[in-house]
Amino acid sequence: MDERPTHERHVPVLLGRCLELLAPALDAPGAVAVDATLGLAGHAEALLRAHPGLRLVGLDRDPQALGLARARLAPAADRVDLVHAVYDELPDVLDDLGLGREGSVAGVLFDLGVSSLQLDEGGRGFAYAHDAPLDMRMDQSRGRTAAEVVNTYPPGELVRVLRTYGEERFAQRIVGAIVREREREPFTTSARLAELVRSSIPAATRRTGGHPAKRTFQALRIEVNAELEVLERAVPAAVDALAVGGRVVVMSYHSLEDRVAKRVLTADAASTAPPGLPVELPEHRPLLRPLTRGAEAATEEEVAANPRAASVRLRAAERLRPGASRAHRAQGAAAPRRPTRTSTTGRGR
Repeated sequence: MDERPTHERHVPVLLGRCLELLAPALDAPGAVAVDATLGLAGHAEALLRAHPGLRLVGLDRDPQALGLARARLAPAADRVDLVHAVYDELPDVLDDLGLGREGSVAGVLFDLGVSSLQLDEGGRGFAYAHDAPLDMRMDQSRGRTAAEVVNTYPPGELVRVLRTYGEERFAQRIVGAIVREREREPFTTSARLAELVRSSIPAATRRTGGHPAKRTFQALRIEVNAELEVLERAVPAAVDALAVGGRVVVMSYHSLEDRVAKRVLTADAASTAPPGLPVELPEHRPLLRPLTRGAEAATEEEVAANPRAASVRLRAAERLRPGASRAHRAQGAAAPRRPTRTSTTGRGR
């Protein structure tokens, strides 16, 4: 267990840029911002300090992170609502807090992927560098573990997971080795799996590109936590919650996350007017104005100071007019499942 103060354990990625992008929307009296991936609350703390009149709603699926964030944000407890929830539950969270009407939020921040807490706590099973139970759940109170995925998925499903979520070109070889080994003895620890993946990859490939198990562990983590499915619902929900002039910032750490953010934000930044229409009707105008040119990366200076910023890609947009996100309307036809939130902590508690 890392006993350092929370502010020493976590350096927020692209903090200055996030504050700069969100600031124009957050200075109005009574403005509400949502940190949809609260983690250790580095971004949230900075937002509250920068905007003394801001009300902040923080979501996280990890109860341990919520406890640490609550302590860190205690000086501003009367302006903070912390909620144990996954970020695609944002509409329900806002409803419960009396903020469910469209256009109630001035800013939304997503800092995606695995958190500093989850990487640094070796017992969670996220890091291939530490031997730990093969868990990988961001919320350890519910859902299947990585061990269950590895030990019970049919070979074809495991290959799909590794190829789709890890972009692992040796997925077939790795899964073949997993299936042989799990028949002998089920997998229970991260070290055994990491070593098997390493030995399954050709020696020439092992010498480049970092740890050979990186892509496999990423793929299992995404599958266990349904990260991309959640994100597909969460970004449109954030767009719908924004007031006109409100802003959304999404920080991704691999191409799959960034692809989802790009698709939603780009679609809502485009006109839907039919070709040849002489006048663009209000309902066809873009919902969003991009605030970044494509995806922004961290500077060399930032990466030197905070190595976890090396893979970040940031996208941001501003709400231009009322209306539902186009991605949300498309999902509505498919009636997506909305998970059930397990608990809420009210303001000041």
